[in-house]
Amino acid sequence: MSTLIHKRVLECQAGTYPKLVCKVSSGWVVLGDVQFLRGYCLLLPDPVVADLNAMAPAARTVFLQEMSIIGDVLLQITGAARINYEMLGNVEPALHAHLFPRYTDEPEALRLKPVWFYDWGKAPAFDPARDQPLMQEIAEQLAARNLVIK
Repeated sequence: MSTLIHKRVLECQAGTYPKLVCKVSSGWVVLGDVQFLRGYCLLLPDPVVADLNAMAPAARTVFLQEMSIIGDVLLQITGAARINYEMLGNVEPALHAHLFPRYTDEPEALRLKPVWFYDWGKAPAFDPARDQPLMQEIAEQLAARNLVIK
């Protein structure tokens, strides 16, 4: 099956995906297409699988552990109040984990709701000039935790 996740993983493997943060043992850390919540990232598994249950138990453990460590890094860097983790796979039926930093200064009407209530069409798009320092800091902090694979 070919999904957007498959395409993005191929671009990461080729080093051509502009939102690529770094490689970890379970896959690729990438910045989200939009940044309505600063630091929104995804973890894309490599190899791509249909869902978490399609992974061998050991691979699942690594994927979930690395996902949580990426969350630790995002908390440290962004000063977010918490990280929301989501693995849906309904629109793109391939495993991918969304990591959404959540902030105390989000608009009252949205702060306690799922991120899907935000207007994604009006969200700030990825901007290489603006987002590169954040991407670099995420990669550096993951490297400091021995997660980055060169």
